Amino acid sequence: MIAMQYDFPLPADYDMAIIDRRIRDKGPLLDNLPGLKFKAYLTARKGDAVTASRRNLYAPFYVWHEEEGLSDFVCGPGFAALTENFGRPQVNTWVAWRADAAADIRSVRFATREVAAIDINASLADLRAEESEAAAMALSNGDALASVIAFEPTHWTLVRFRLLAEPPKHPDRSGLQAYHVGHLSLPGVA
Repeated sequence: MIAMQYDFPLPADYDMAIIDRRIRDKGPLLDNLPGLKFKAYLTARKGDAVTASRRNLYAPFYVWHEEEGLSDFVCGPGFAALTENFGRPQVNTWVAWRADAAADIRSVRFATREVAAIDINASLADLRAEESEAAAMALSNGDALASVIAFEPTHWTLVRFRLLAEPPKHPDRSGLQAYHVGHLSLPGVA
């Protein structure tokens, strides 16, 4: 599996209702998209207490079963339309160590993403085991509706991504970006 995210920082005075409308109109188009485990349509608003964001963002997060799905999407008409409206973003990708979802994933309302540097002296095998266990624990103890842990070996970072039913407890924690989820595209959506 591969995780992917791009974001569009928007001006402080940007009318985020435009993004909300875009998500409402375009979000269902990716329901049942081949190769997609899920896509979370994410927003954060400057000054919002729930996300503690310092800027306005539109930042979808995807988990693909295989890189072919990612490639087909990025080379396809939906992504072309996005780039016509917002410009071509830097697309961040991570190889997923673990990406699990709860049965009630459709009750998602919030998300968090944390990107952290991987220490040069860290054992990757140990880190993978520890982070995978923590991701599974977040799901099993009900803290998250989906939990993803992934890494990228170019800049040696890992990403911890969680989908949540309740607002995050500490959205202002250093290194954490919290979001509202406007739509969740999944397989099996009628």
